Amino acid sequence: MSCPIPNQDELNKLKIFCEIIGAKPDLLHLPELQFFKEFIQKFGGKVPPKPETNKSEEKASAKAEEPETEPIIESDPESDVELDNEGVIEADPEDSHEMGDKNKETTEEDMDQASDIRSRAAAAYSEKNYDEAIKLYTEAILLNPHNALFYAKRGQAYLKELKPNACIRDCNRALEINCDSAAAYKFRGRAYRLLGKWEEAAKDLRQACKLDYDEEADEWLKEVTPNAKKLEQHKIKQQRKAAEKELRERQERVRKAQEAKRKAAEEAEQSARGGGGGPNMSDFFGAGGEDILSAFKDPEVAAAMQDVMSNPANISKYQNNPKVMGLLAKISASAGGFPGAGGGFPGAGGGFPGAGGGFPGFGGGAGGKQPDINDDGLD
Repeated sequence: MSCPIPNQDELNKLKIFCEIIGAKPDLLHLPELQFFKEFIQKFGGKVPPKPETNKSEEKASAKAEEPETEPIIESDPESDVELDNEGVIEADPEDSHEMGDKNKETTEEDMDQASDIRSRAAAAYSEKNYDEAIKLYTEAILLNPHNALFYAKRGQAYLKELKPNACIRDCNRALEINCDSAAAYKFRGRAYRLLGKWEEAAKDLRQACKLDYDEEADEWLKEVTPNAKKLEQHKIKQQRKAAEKELRERQERVRKAQEAKRKAAEEAEQSARGGGGGPNMSDFFGAGGEDILSAFKDPEVAAAMQDVMSNPANISKYQNNPKVMGLLAKISASAGGFPGAGGGFPGAGGGFPGAGGGFPGFGGGAGGKQPDINDDGLD
């Protein structure tokens, strides 16, 4: 049996093609070489699996491409606001003082005694004997720990002693007992003012005036309102900035996702066209490579080409098929051919087996001789 491709140049081209595939078998996964891949598998050949993209490298590369952004340093709200802190004092220690027994069952006698002691405490307060007033209010609380006014009035005495934290603890207990204690809100608001907690002070003093209007409470409220408003406006500004920052970050995430999707689509398209570092159809068939690729997408044409590749003599089956013969004509006419070969695919310069130049039926052989399609090449 003689070789079906007698022309040495064409054999060299086929050899070069096989060497390229052998060196880089990934090329078999190109869509335009699907027919050759199926040809190998038809005879029991194994095609290496398509290599997977190194996702860790992709992530590292994507991270390297991301522009570095300077971290946004969140400032303390009060540090950016000019406040009038005149009258603010140093906080007293967070020590505890006698708060009475919440679970004590108070008798009528206890309540009467506590009421008498409370009167003496009020007298001591009016005489500016605040230590004595605190001591007496404590005795009244021990007898009747369920009276909110006792705690609020002792808190008032602690204010005179410049102990705002002690006052706040007493007012908190008073509000636990009676949530509508205007006195507790009033004195706690004043304590917050002494600590420079302007927003808390304004809130408590507003509530005190709402529950039981008091000229002193109203005066204290007017005193803290300017600083409280500055802080409230600054807080609104900070919240707006935070919302804008969140919006920018969300938009940036969307942009990056869209960019990644676009790159993936471009890579997929490039791979479908034969990109990715290896030769494509134009490398093998010259300028007409794209047309030839399109023709191979036709299942009928692809099957016919497989048939002809397996046995060149089978070309006689397709003499009346314009699609198959048209593709053969394009391959035969393409200049450049396989890399490293000077003529083209069998039939361009050397001809398909059995023809002197060009594919049978195209009259392009040597001397314009019409080849015999039944010639088995043995002579």
